Amino acid sequence: MAETTVAEVMAELATLEDPKARAVNEKHGDDHGVNLTKLRAVAKRLKTQQDLAVELWATGDTAARLLALLICRPKAFGRDELDAMVRDARTPKVQDWLVNYVVKKSPHVEDLRLSWFADSDPVIASAGWALTTERVAKKPDGLDLTGLLDVIEAEMKKAPDRLQWAMNHCLAQIGIDHAEHRARAIDIGERLQVLKDYPTPPNCTSPFAPTWIAEMVRRQAG
Repeated sequence: MAETTVAEVMAELATLEDPKARAVNEKHGDDHGVNLTKLRAVAKRLKTQQDLAVELWATGDTAARLLALLICRPKAFGRDELDAMVRDARTPKVQDWLVNYVVKKSPHVEDLRLSWFADSDPVIASAGWALTTERVAKKPDGLDLTGLLDVIEAEMKKAPDRLQWAMNHCLAQIGIDHAEHRARAIDIGERLQVLKDYPTPPNCTSPFAPTWIAEMVRRQAG
């Protein structure tokens, strides 16, 4: 089977470009116009191709980078490569997929979590918080949940948007998964009022932490 070239993939992505999709995505800070279902279909056809993924990432094009994250081999990236990638990710969707689809599967995940969590750049710090939320849910042993709540209580209200969102998710996750901290998590959410008025579509759960916690706990109780 002939190898797919970057030029061929870029040409295909260009044919999938939809101005309406781009207009919607740009409102969220994402500069691409490719329907993500169609993008996933391309990735499924290409399967895993690490070399192609690296070349697609290097183009700097957002749609190409999203595709790269779907066809790469997460464990093939070194720690410093992943650090450079998150700093160069630029758009929220690229950072989100990079953290969730690649970094979470990397052997360097804990080292990067600690490094990014303490970063002075709020966008990089938000990646550290996202990885911390994953640990709150799946591997909480060794985490200082009380300390995390202290930081959230002191800093979330004034944090820039992406960092605030990541902190809020961590707050909700602590409340959902750790009953002993639930009352305090809800209290922090009620007092800070972060995302209380966030427009939420019907049948979706509000990101306002007290509402989110209550709904997920109700579902778990079945």
